[in-house]
Amino acid sequence: MTSTSRITLLATLLAIIVSLSYADRGGNITVTYDGRSLILNGKRDLFYSGAIHYTRSTPEMWPDLLDKARHGGLNMIETYVFWNAHEPVRGQWNFEGKNDIVKFLKLIQKKGMYACLRLGPFIQAEWNHGGLPYWLREVPDIIFRSDNEPFKKHMQEYVSVIVEKLKGENLFAPQGGPIIIGQIENEYNHIQRAFREKGDSYVQWSARLALGLNLGIPWVMCKQTDAPDPVINACNGRHCGDTFSGPNKPYKPFIWTENWTAQYRVFGDPPSQRSAEDMAYSVARFFAKNGAMINYYMYHGGTNFARTTSAFTMTRYYDEAPLDEYGLQKGPKWSHLRDAHKAINLCKKALLQGTPTTQKVSEFQEIRVYERPGSDLCAAFLTNNHTESASTINFRGQEYYLPSRSISILPDCKTVVYNTQTIVSQHNARNFKRSEAAGKLEWEVYSERIPSTKGVRIDSDEPKELYSLLKDASDYAWYTTKIELGPDDLPRKKSIKPVLRVVSNGHGMLAFVNGAFVGSAHGSHDEKGFGLQVSANLTVGVNHITFLCYTVGLPDSGAYMEHRFAGPTRVTVLGLNTGTIDLTDNGWGHKVSMRGEKQQIFTEEGAKKFPWKKAEGEGRPVSWYKTRFGTPEGKNPVAIRMTGMRKGQIWVNGNSIGRHWMSYLSPLRQPSQSDYHIPRAFLNEKDNLLVVLEEEKANPENIEIMLVDRDTICSYITDMHPPNVKSFANKKMRFHTVVDEAKTEATLKCPNYNKVSAVQFASFGDPRGACGNYAVGTCDSSVARQVVEQHCLGKQNCTIPMDPSLFPISGNACPQGKPLALAIQLKCD
Repeated sequence: MTSTSRITLLATLLAIIVSLSYADRGGNITVTYDGRSLILNGKRDLFYSGAIHYTRSTPEMWPDLLDKARHGGLNMIETYVFWNAHEPVRGQWNFEGKNDIVKFLKLIQKKGMYACLRLGPFIQAEWNHGGLPYWLREVPDIIFRSDNEPFKKHMQEYVSVIVEKLKGENLFAPQGGPIIIGQIENEYNHIQRAFREKGDSYVQWSARLALGLNLGIPWVMCKQTDAPDPVINACNGRHCGDTFSGPNKPYKPFIWTENWTAQYRVFGDPPSQRSAEDMAYSVARFFAKNGAMINYYMYHGGTNFARTTSAFTMTRYYDEAPLDEYGLQKGPKWSHLRDAHKAINLCKKALLQGTPTTQKVSEFQEIRVYERPGSDLCAAFLTNNHTESASTINFRGQEYYLPSRSISILPDCKTVVYNTQTIVSQHNARNFKRSEAAGKLEWEVYSERIPSTKGVRIDSDEPKELYSLLKDASDYAWYTTKIELGPDDLPRKKSIKPVLRVVSNGHGMLAFVNGAFVGSAHGSHDEKGFGLQVSANLTVGVNHITFLCYTVGLPDSGAYMEHRFAGPTRVTVLGLNTGTIDLTDNGWGHKVSMRGEKQQIFTEEGAKKFPWKKAEGEGRPVSWYKTRFGTPEGKNPVAIRMTGMRKGQIWVNGNSIGRHWMSYLSPLRQPSQSDYHIPRAFLNEKDNLLVVLEEEKANPENIEIMLVDRDTICSYITDMHPPNVKSFANKKMRFHTVVDEAKTEATLKCPNYNKVSAVQFASFGDPRGACGNYAVGTCDSSVARQVVEQHCLGKQNCTIPMDPSLFPISGNACPQGKPLALAIQLKCD
């Protein structure tokens, strides 16, 4: 027997062992795998998964989110499990409300989808502390994510509690539940070398822990090249079809655990986008190269409510996902990916049963074919990877035009049903409009008293470390000290003032001298530490210096997270006649949180405990603002626009909707986030309490309650676009059209059963722009608007053929050699 034959035989035997290890133990679904795919009850399938985190939306939103995911062509939902949400206090578990993972998983199954469960316990996810509860930091001798006995003990306890909870509800596949695949740990390769042999042994231990649960499902480790057998190593990234070297054993399938739909954003960032075309290309490429499962991260990002973000991460999470923060379908990303799934599914039998071959046409062009000899089973993926130039490929005697950086999908090796670059599906634009029912907001204010050593006992020589002082119970801690100065200490000239200088490990602070605000400073996501240097009006006698130090979430990545620190490390006063004075060892008092937070000023009962007065103009730093508003009309999502505010937190009827930070501007000189989601579930039937904590000087008079919609719908097609993929089907191994004639046409549908109330733009010729901002080009049909109105006005959905006879060009002729285009923008009502 040759060495190659021995390797092949060994791979086959190991695949059989893997399959047997996951054999059905009396449940409803047997989950196995081999080098081609996951196999459920002996049947191969392709899996399109989307990340939707139960903690980042409300239970009332879950059914709609899952319905839209299913209609978007997904057959699986992925979620992390959030340890610190479930066990914020050691031994006290919470599975209620947004944390009801059982309800979420059961709903996934009810909607006819499977689940991918990513247990962690470290998840990163731009979530506070990467999902690890704060109390874990205080376990003696602990080292996170290492072959460290204290960490392994608590990790095993956590995993056991979660698994037993889910097993008790019959949620794993062999029990008839939706969970068909699990993940242990998360992107550990990033830090494995930092722990040397303790990292290597930890990977092995984690795999044994997962496999020892005997759940009858496969396990993955993402971005873990040395994933121990039979755990599957999986890819994270934007283009795993080209960057993933593949499974570390031939009997493991190609799995993509995170296809990033954009990029998470931190305060100070400009907008982050990823085009629908690039995403579709990556998906088609992956499945064309033996891909078995793909998971979009995120499919719906949602909202980081309360204080759940990691350091400096925005309250809005992955708003550029196929479902935006409010759960609205983002066009064309949602629909273009839906069509990609449909096109790939038309190729499914060929992909799973055919033999793959690859033909390299040129440096940039490639043809991949899956075919079963002696049958009609054949699917082809024609690729043009040139980023600027289109090309024409000859495939089996026929010419195929390929736009730049695109893949055409041919389920019968003849007919183009989809091209990743030519978007046939619907576009849309998001609108914010002021709610009339919310009414004019009338504000009252309560300002926190700035503490000093008179009221806060000195309890330490030096300023205390901020994380361990707060214990993640609040963002805020007061630091106080005092300094006595004589006439000879102060500068003689009144124009010269002493300077207060602070060096801090992060994240930010406000400084007060004798109760007066003197300045603020903060770090960033990349550089947590910062310096504050401000002039201070010090006087003869005792001077009280106070800092309000704050965090913006705990760290969520890297090795030795338990050894990260924040807070002031050195405090000095410069510019005195007697020289620089170092106050670092001067004796400091500390107080966690503030009165309003401790007494829950943001609730109905808590607000009654405070003396409010009418808010007029710009208020003092560290103030609470209160108002009431009527419940916005209709059923559209609700947001609050924080115009005029700077930094703090927001509560509606006692529910925290997260941190706002308007004063941290992006390089575009705009706030990273201005609108903040208020879930409808947080609203009362008629009247609502809104409370805002504002850390700096601000004026709330321009805050607005907004309604959000995507009722502006658009289409942009050319005569080079293929017909809609819905025109085709593949049943009983026979590919065929399901319409009389498959042709290019614009298809539009209003959301939420609305109807078209206006044609806002229509042009046939060479229009330019994007949905919400179209413009007529150099040539145009004068009857375009009339034709579209005839087809669409008053209808919930409409179809307009890409037919030049319907749109005679008036005036200038269109440029030669350029495709004719039809652009339409409709308003739904």
